[in-house]
Amino acid sequence: MMSATVRAATDNGGSNAQDQRIRLEHMSGQPSRLVQLQFLRRYLLGELERVERWIATEEQREAAARPTPPPVPDWVLSYPRAGATSRPDAVHVGDCGMAGKRTKPITRDQALRALAEGVEACQFCRPDSELGWLD
Repeated sequence: MMSATVRAATDNGGSNAQDQRIRLEHMSGQPSRLVQLQFLRRYLLGELERVERWIATEEQREAAARPTPPPVPDWVLSYPRAGATSRPDAVHVGDCGMAGKRTKPITRDQALRALAEGVEACQFCRPDSELGWLD
């Protein structure tokens, strides 16, 4: 079906540039399904861009609000379970997974002093080797 605009342009020879413009409208003046879908696509792409900007803003906001974990200490003392002695049972490198939950961060000098006082070095992370401690 040819639109009224196209028919008018072909009837008068197409001399006017405005008449030569082809419009994809039905005789009723409603845009064709293709034009509607193309418009919908443009609209949804714009909405998607807006949502992506919102997401990026929220991600930045959450990242800024998220507390940063404290730095991993270089050395820690581990203590036995609650109820046992309050004496440390081992010296560990700060990120040793065998240190357990009851730990205390210490300096290099404190780690050397603990080894000198008889606190054992962890057999897994070997802080005595890293500290240069020889028995």
